[in-house]
Amino acid sequence: MIGPRRIVCLTEEPTETLYALGEQARIVGISGFTVRPAIARKEKPKVSAFTSAKIGEILKLEPDFVVGFSDIQSEIAAALIKQGVEVWISNHRSVAGILDYIRRLGALVGVADKAIAYANELQRGLDAIAKEAAALPRRPKVYFEEWDEPLISGIQWVAELIRVAGGDDILPERAEKSLAKDRIMADGSEVIARAPDIIFGSWCGKKFQPGKVRARQGWADIPAVRDGELHEIKSPIILQPGPAALTDGVREIAAHIRSWSRRSGPDHD
Repeated sequence: MIGPRRIVCLTEEPTETLYALGEQARIVGISGFTVRPAIARKEKPKVSAFTSAKIGEILKLEPDFVVGFSDIQSEIAAALIKQGVEVWISNHRSVAGILDYIRRLGALVGVADKAIAYANELQRGLDAIAKEAAALPRRPKVYFEEWDEPLISGIQWVAELIRVAGGDDILPERAEKSLAKDRIMADGSEVIARAPDIIFGSWCGKKFQPGKVRARQGWADIPAVRDGELHEIKSPIILQPGPAALTDGVREIAAHIRSWSRRSGPDHD
């Protein structure tokens, strides 16, 4: 075996990627928030949350490589580095970044060719969705809500996947902000003003409630609310910057957009 033999994954996306590459035998610990693939929860010990980790438990696993995500996990990384553990923290926020992440992770664990092939397969899937979306009669304006109290709009890779699927994110300037605190809206006035045709909700860790959205002051006349275009996208398939977003997540978004577009037609007011 080339590369690290005992890997701890502090978030879901490296776990899903390594399983997809057939390298799951190397994984000795995972995040407690991991839901994909489902078998990982049964097979692997859970040693971290997102902003915290069981450092002692991780060290007992004797990892030779730990993979995490974002500056939010910097303290976990620092604690492990001080103990002599090799740590890689990625910080990707775009579709291209996700694909590059898969290639880099594969290279770091010694299976570069498999990772390149997998990333290319994912890109072909996105290209097929984009090609189908290009033939739709209309493109909807889309609002993606990552949290409801306070209102937080979607991150960059989500906005990009909405475009791939045939829609236009109404808050692209906010999507470019990597931290959730920079995508908080003081109220819903921006959403009301930009009048989305579809609203997607992905409230990380809790169920999206369309009734709460409909009850917001001033939202009743938003086209998406008026027409009942309020849809949940489960957070595990869209809010992780890994394979799930590029497969199940974008496909679900695309299905709702296709349905809306075909109902609306080119001459819809």
